[in-house]
Amino acid sequence: MFFPRGRLGANQVLSPDRPPAFSLLLLLPLLPVPGLEVQRKFVSPTATNNFALDGSGGRIYLAAVNRLYQLSGPNLTLEVEEQVGPEEDNPLCHAPQLPQASCEHAKKPTDNYNKLLQPDPEQGILVVCGSVYQGFCQLRSMDNISVVAVAFPPGADGGDAAAGGDQVTVFPSMLNVAANHANASTVGLVLKQAGQDTRLLVAATYTGLGSPFFPRNASLEDHRFENTPEIAIRALNARGDLARLFTFDINPSDDNIFKIKQGAKDRHKLSFVRAFLHSGARPPPPSRPEEEKGAPSGRRPQAGAGGSLLPGGAPVRNSRPPGSLPLSPPAGAPLSRPLGSYAYLALNSEANAREKESHSHSLLARICLGDAAEATTLNGSSGGGGGGGVETKKLTESYIQMGLQCNSGAGHGGATTSGGDLFNRLVSVFPASAALQVGSGSPSPPQPEELLFGVFEKASAVGGIGFGGRPASQPSALCIFRFAEIEEAIRVARNSCFVAPDAGLVTVLDSVVQGTGPACEKRKIQLQPEQLDCGAAHLQHPLSILQPIKARPVFTSPGLTSVAVSSVNNYTVVFLGTANGRLVKINLNNHMEVISRESITVAYGEPVHPIMQFDPSDSSYLYLMTSYQIARVKVAACDQYTTCTECLAAADAYCGWCTLETRCSLQHECANYDKSNFWISASEGVLQCPSMTIIPSEINFEKENKGMIIQINGNIPSLNGMEMSCNYGNNIYTVAHSWSQFVYCSFLPREKYPAFPPNQDHVIVQTAVRVNGKNIVWANFTIYDCKRTGNIYPKTACISCLSAKWKCYWCTRKYTCVSNSTECEDSVQMNNRSDCPQIVPSSVAPASTGASQDIVINLKNAAFIKEMPLECHFETDRIFEAQWVNASAVQCSNVLLHTPDKRHLFPVNLQLKEKPDRFIDSPQMMTVEIYNCATGSADCSQCLGREDTGHQCIWSESSSSCRLNTESLQIPGTCPPPEIRKIEPLNGPLEGGTLLTIRGRNLGRRFSDVFNAVKIGNVKCSPLQDRYIVSEEIVCWTGETPEEFSDVVTVNLSREGKSRERYSYVHPVVKFVSPSTGPKAGGTRITITGNNLSVGSELRVLVNSTKECRDLSRTDTAITCTMPGVEFTTTVRVCVQFEKKTCIGNNSTFKYEKNPSITDISPKRSHISGGRIITVEGNGFLMVQNVSMVVHTVGKEQTNCKVNTDTVITCPSPAASNCTGSKPAPVDFYINGQLYTDDSLFPFEHPEDAVHISKFHLEYYMDPQFSTAKKEKWIKHHPGEPLTLVIHKELDNLGLESNEYEVKIGLISCEIQIVSDKVIHCSVNESLSTSEKQLPVTIQVGKFNKTIAMLHLGGSETAITVSIVICSILLLLSVVALFVFCTKSRRAERYWQKTLLQMEEMESQIREEIRKGFAELQTDMTDLTKELNRSQGIPFLEYKHFVTRTFFPKCSSLYEERYILPSQQLNSQMGSHVQETHPLLLGEWKIPENCRPNMEEGIALFSTLLNNKHFLIVFVHALEQQKDFAVRDRCNLASLLTIALHGKLEYYTSIMKDLLVDLIDASASKNPKLMLRRTESVVEKMLTNWMSICMYSFLRETVGEPFFLLLCAIKQQISKGSIDAITGKARYTLNEEWLLRENIEAKPRNLNVSFQGCGMDSLSVRVMDTDTLSQVKEKILEAFCKNIPYSQWPRVEDVDLEWFATSTDSYILRDLDDTSVMEDGRKKLNTLAHYKIPEGASLAMSLTDKKDTTLSRVKDLDTEKYFHLVLPTDDLNESKKSHRQSHRKKVLPEIYLTRLLSTKGTLQKFLDDLFKAILSFRDDKLPVAIKYFFDFLEEQAEKRGISDPDTLHIWKTNSLPLRFWVNILKNPQFVFDIDKTDHIDACLSVIAQAFIDACSISDLQLGKDSPTNKLLYAKEIPEYRKIVQRYYKQIHDMPPLSEQEMNAHLAEESRKYRNEFNTNVAMTEIYKYAKRYRSQIVNALDFNPTTRRTQLQHKFEQVIALMEDNIYECCSEA
Repeated sequence: MFFPRGRLGANQVLSPDRPPAFSLLLLLPLLPVPGLEVQRKFVSPTATNNFALDGSGGRIYLAAVNRLYQLSGPNLTLEVEEQVGPEEDNPLCHAPQLPQASCEHAKKPTDNYNKLLQPDPEQGILVVCGSVYQGFCQLRSMDNISVVAVAFPPGADGGDAAAGGDQVTVFPSMLNVAANHANASTVGLVLKQAGQDTRLLVAATYTGLGSPFFPRNASLEDHRFENTPEIAIRALNARGDLARLFTFDINPSDDNIFKIKQGAKDRHKLSFVRAFLHSGARPPPPSRPEEEKGAPSGRRPQAGAGGSLLPGGAPVRNSRPPGSLPLSPPAGAPLSRPLGSYAYLALNSEANAREKESHSHSLLARICLGDAAEATTLNGSSGGGGGGGVETKKLTESYIQMGLQCNSGAGHGGATTSGGDLFNRLVSVFPASAALQVGSGSPSPPQPEELLFGVFEKASAVGGIGFGGRPASQPSALCIFRFAEIEEAIRVARNSCFVAPDAGLVTVLDSVVQGTGPACEKRKIQLQPEQLDCGAAHLQHPLSILQPIKARPVFTSPGLTSVAVSSVNNYTVVFLGTANGRLVKINLNNHMEVISRESITVAYGEPVHPIMQFDPSDSSYLYLMTSYQIARVKVAACDQYTTCTECLAAADAYCGWCTLETRCSLQHECANYDKSNFWISASEGVLQCPSMTIIPSEINFEKENKGMIIQINGNIPSLNGMEMSCNYGNNIYTVAHSWSQFVYCSFLPREKYPAFPPNQDHVIVQTAVRVNGKNIVWANFTIYDCKRTGNIYPKTACISCLSAKWKCYWCTRKYTCVSNSTECEDSVQMNNRSDCPQIVPSSVAPASTGASQDIVINLKNAAFIKEMPLECHFETDRIFEAQWVNASAVQCSNVLLHTPDKRHLFPVNLQLKEKPDRFIDSPQMMTVEIYNCATGSADCSQCLGREDTGHQCIWSESSSSCRLNTESLQIPGTCPPPEIRKIEPLNGPLEGGTLLTIRGRNLGRRFSDVFNAVKIGNVKCSPLQDRYIVSEEIVCWTGETPEEFSDVVTVNLSREGKSRERYSYVHPVVKFVSPSTGPKAGGTRITITGNNLSVGSELRVLVNSTKECRDLSRTDTAITCTMPGVEFTTTVRVCVQFEKKTCIGNNSTFKYEKNPSITDISPKRSHISGGRIITVEGNGFLMVQNVSMVVHTVGKEQTNCKVNTDTVITCPSPAASNCTGSKPAPVDFYINGQLYTDDSLFPFEHPEDAVHISKFHLEYYMDPQFSTAKKEKWIKHHPGEPLTLVIHKELDNLGLESNEYEVKIGLISCEIQIVSDKVIHCSVNESLSTSEKQLPVTIQVGKFNKTIAMLHLGGSETAITVSIVICSILLLLSVVALFVFCTKSRRAERYWQKTLLQMEEMESQIREEIRKGFAELQTDMTDLTKELNRSQGIPFLEYKHFVTRTFFPKCSSLYEERYILPSQQLNSQMGSHVQETHPLLLGEWKIPENCRPNMEEGIALFSTLLNNKHFLIVFVHALEQQKDFAVRDRCNLASLLTIALHGKLEYYTSIMKDLLVDLIDASASKNPKLMLRRTESVVEKMLTNWMSICMYSFLRETVGEPFFLLLCAIKQQISKGSIDAITGKARYTLNEEWLLRENIEAKPRNLNVSFQGCGMDSLSVRVMDTDTLSQVKEKILEAFCKNIPYSQWPRVEDVDLEWFATSTDSYILRDLDDTSVMEDGRKKLNTLAHYKIPEGASLAMSLTDKKDTTLSRVKDLDTEKYFHLVLPTDDLNESKKSHRQSHRKKVLPEIYLTRLLSTKGTLQKFLDDLFKAILSFRDDKLPVAIKYFFDFLEEQAEKRGISDPDTLHIWKTNSLPLRFWVNILKNPQFVFDIDKTDHIDACLSVIAQAFIDACSISDLQLGKDSPTNKLLYAKEIPEYRKIVQRYYKQIHDMPPLSEQEMNAHLAEESRKYRNEFNTNVAMTEIYKYAKRYRSQIVNALDFNPTTRRTQLQHKFEQVIALMEDNIYECCSEA
């Protein structure tokens, strides 16, 4: 089926007020980001709901919670702001605009969420619909939204009535337009068509009874919303008859609505996403050449949910492709309907969870709007251009819906393949025209086609989170549907329904009120094209297509929320909003493949609204809305691309190259873009970028050039007729002329040639073709100079000349390079570089420094230079004579070269002797090596090793030096043995591979000497040739050995050298890794523990053999390193690899856990000095090794934090450079060195989206300011006296707590006692005696430290006093007296100040305690209320138990069983049911069989007598006259009579009235005001019972819930403080006698308790640390068993409580055990604090087979032996108080009476609710019995002439409030199956007293000595009395009841509880009284004439005769 709830897409919202404070207006030109650019923003302080644009985009209308904004486009500046909420409203009330509607429900300020915002430019109105007043709409002016353009209903908002002056009748259907709930969707469209009045299409989610949006209330019906349809087309002609406004009737008998039947509403739930207009797919018109290239850059999309129509009512549409539809209209018929003739609704449907199919699915519904030829106005009159009187088609006649399925498994044509992801919830839609290439073989380019783009998400059965909520990481996808396919499916479906019915293809929606029937049926008709499209009245409707339209996703990404589409330059551009505030732009080609993608963050973390709209005046801008702001985004940031290639390669459909402006731009931003080649789009490709080629491109410097030709390539417009020039740079321009693709430029004048760069033979000149003053294309050409070529490369002049890129010639005669061959006509021509004369390098033996030699240089191609005089050059200053040896060789004679270096290479060159700086080419430099034996050879091996390089050196042992072997001595074969000075490292692993470095002397002459010469013991070490340094250093790889050993290193070079150090082969061992867990982000510093871990030269720690642990450091027993990060939580193997060999790890593993999560920081403010402790909350902190906090922009340093628990980190705030002002500073945390990021944000599919934005912020304020009380700088103090300081504090915004202040006097701390907003009060109790006379008074807050005063210590007074004593005794006495007086005065003043401060603090604490207590209690009670709804509800007693407890309060066995009798054995799960055993309850009358006949006959006869009014009245009066017939007997008889006559309540009532008349007669003669005050007669108890019976239903249905909530509230409030288990006194109470008058500090503890009982396994239970173990058990039982009646709970003594202190240790917790402590001779009961049970401890409770007999009921313990919290307070025990108690803070006990006020204030709301419920009634629940009885009392008073209203008031009060309600209030166990503790009983007594006082009329004479029970509610009593009097008056004003009506009511009550009681038992009990007073009754019967006449006394004797002989015997046997 179809109608389910789905995603609340269109109007879902956030909470009304945004947590952070933001400025209202934010106008920021933001920096461009690739692809997109946020141009402007407007920020709303409350959550946004909707936005709309006017027709031109000149104004933007933004609707937020309680706000409307009118913004000017395009800058989004605020023009008008209007507040539209909150409003006094109740969702159960009709709109106040409905004059005849009244509401009994209380109204409260309600936030107004905008549900619909639709502009109508033609009428100039803005339709604004909100959630308040049942979705009421206003018509505001589009020019000024603060003005209501049309007051509706007429007369609202101060307007007059209708135009004619008559009052317009308003119906609820005209007011209830939109949905009335924040999360219920509403979409709409303004409809305007030719010939019709304006109409409004509205679709809204149903929020009435049966929906999840309907508020919880006691009513069983919803009259308020039952007529509101889901879809309606309403009148919106604001200029016409206002009586028709918002109506949806077509004619007097029909409505233009789509409404689900009331009975089916709870099974069908719709959530609307968007409404939009569409005119259907149609063939495109013939294309026009001027439109092919000149189309605008972006086409404006169809008006969507905004519904904006252009003036004239026609939305902008594009052409459509031809359709080949099988059911197309016949020839000659129109192929499509007029523009905008269809309205589409996109929605989600979710079947009810009770049905088999419960998943969400997406739907698309279509409604035909009719065209001008057939439309009529809404009121039925002919339209302006219409067709006479033709009726408008009903909405349901054309309504048809189909599914949309976005499935990755959907194949072509909609076929679904196996598998694939189904995205089943529609999020956003957008209709657009785009070119779609369906097949791949089509030769022609595709034509634009009408498409529907939709974003879908995966969703579960429950509704997803919509706009405004923080979505989970929902997978989402973009799918595209063809309108041609949609329309074809509609035609096929209608054809299948009426021509060839197919049950699997289409069905009729039978749940719609306006539907025609349940099934399709075949008809012998030929459907016309109009009927195929839109149906007809005589055809079944509405329809639903069963097969969905399917499509495959073209793009997937998590968290997509909105879509907008534009077709631009052969591309389809799709804009997608995301749930984390980003806007993604994808470019699709004709095959709908993604070719490029860009994104930008618009509002971090704020979901983008499903509706986005292009600016109507400039489609290159897109408007979008997030949770708190609206933004104007430029669709492309083209100017970021600087070249044509970059521009076109970006493949951004919007961007192209503007050729004559040489910039990347949007098309319309380029001048003449509509002309050919002025603007090149990305679709044309990079190859079309303009370029030019210069002919020629290389210019000879020496040649005269007149001009050059430039060839233009690529797309460039025709340049004819334009001003052109060539730009050579440096403001050098020449004239240019163009023809075709060529440009001719005059060349650069020679004098303006640019200078050649140094050492360069050419210069590159950039030339641009300049058109209209703008360089449009450019290229380079080269100017070269061949002469510079030879000069720059003198050693290869010829070769360089002939190798140049340009044409150069080598002139041999001049031996120079020229550019013109004519300059060397007499020289030999050379054409190739190989012909150049050049030196052929040859090797020359090394020569010793200072030795003379001849060097022969060979030449090539020397014939060109033969016999030229030459010189030999060896570097710059070494020149020798050169002689020609032959035609190809030259000899340098007697060359003598020197060098101080070990060796030096001298270059060899030949220079022309006659031509300086002219050299023979030497392409490969020839060198001569000169060496010096005395340098660089420190030992024998180094010296002799030079032999290999040709150096003739020899070592002299005598001089220990290396010298030239001048005598050609034979070089010795050996040197001294190797000397090893150092080896490192000293150990390595057995596998070898260690790089061992050996340093020393004589370590070989060459590498071959040491190749096999190095060993460690017998293990070979292989040297590395590239690391070998002759004689000095050997580096080798150690070999492998099977076992550990240690030995020296040897180098054996014919003679052996050994190391002094030993190298050890050891076996490294890894033992374990710690810590073994860490966050997956990495950064955990682990320690690998083991042995021999410092071995080897190379070490790596591998993670899973792939990643490395970085930042290694190691010792012999430990390796420390930092773990890398991973992507997922996993367990990895950690091992240690030495020398890249085997990785060892002892199976060590490391587990990557979820990253720690930071949820909040508090406080969020700091002073600029820093140091304030910031508490960081979250979880997973125990894995954290180090945390640091950084505050950006203002923070000065990074501060280190401390991990306290797994959920708390504390960080000192960094000092700041300045205050943050209105914008808080972003805060980041580094956990284990890694930047913390929020993992709760869904992952980004694309790395470029992962832009880090700080999640937390900190506000900085100025440092707090302090001063002394009188701002003095010096404070005088006398040592030895107590010191109290009062420090004044300036107001600040920091919100500092008392523990954040530290006051010091010198080095001594001043204990802070009181802290308020303005004052800090501290005292010093220790002595301030010091050698110093003055001490600084400093106050510190965080790092802020300030000295506010200096304390001066007095002492000189004593010396003065002593001197005065010596001088004069008289003066001494005066001074002493004066001193004492001043001291006393100062002390008294300080004491007075201290007392005032304490009083002020106490008052503040009381207010705060009440506020916090009420807030906590409200939270607890809200949870309790929810729990009651989820569970079985309030534990009401059954009627029979209510009666027995009320009638026989001391005799009910259930009552006694609960409180007196031992509890029964309980089963393992929960308490067994306590069986009701009262004999009056229905059951078998247990009497012996031999007695039964007589007793049954006797009881039957006795029953007959009791049913005789005369007998019964005489019988009652006779008993009452007996002196021994006590009050208890009278009450018992009355209750027994009530039971016996329960089946005949009308008879019982008449008896009661007759007896009451007698009572009134007796009272009237005495004091009538005393009547009914006490229960001293049978009739008074009968009246009590009668009231209980008649008021039971009212008690249960109306009063039960507030009464039960009050009881729970009392219990919750009492439990929040300490309760003394023995005395029962508590911190919080209403009764002074039960007040705990001590300040016992109790701290809450949350315990994790497991208990296999009451249906739950484990819970977290909140207790106090001062609770005894019995109290803890009671709270645990209450937590586990709160959903079952108290009588079924286990008892405290039946359960054991076990504490698991560790994994192995556990303890049974008891009130008394061996660990109990003694104080003052009494044993103290054990508490949680006694056992030191921590927060979050794990406990288990279980039923025990052996009861705890260590103590009886705690409250019955002997107070002389035991105590809990306080000791007895009587005078006898005063002397026994412990020393500890005597030193407690001395406070008057009366000071704690304020807690009575605190408790009262906390409970006040619940008491008010109860009294209101008792003293009021509803029209449907009239108090029949009360009205009847009160009328009876008034009648009796009138008969007796009693006119005093006070007397009547007292009678009524005594009969109902005092007799019934007070009894119920004091005894809740009569009504509920609960535990009434003594303390609750005491509180209820106070409440009952308040109720009695409220019903009294006597003035309360209260004074200071009055009891607190009277004083507590004295303030409220007058108001309560007004309520009572109003209640009595309402009953008095009710219509009187007849006897027949009352009897009928009583008969119904009797019938309702028939057979509940055993009347035989009651009769038997009554008979016992009859037997006891037999003779008195008989005499009374004889004395009464009526009974005597009817001989009732004889019948009574018969009863006695039947039962007298055996009744006692029978009863004893029974």
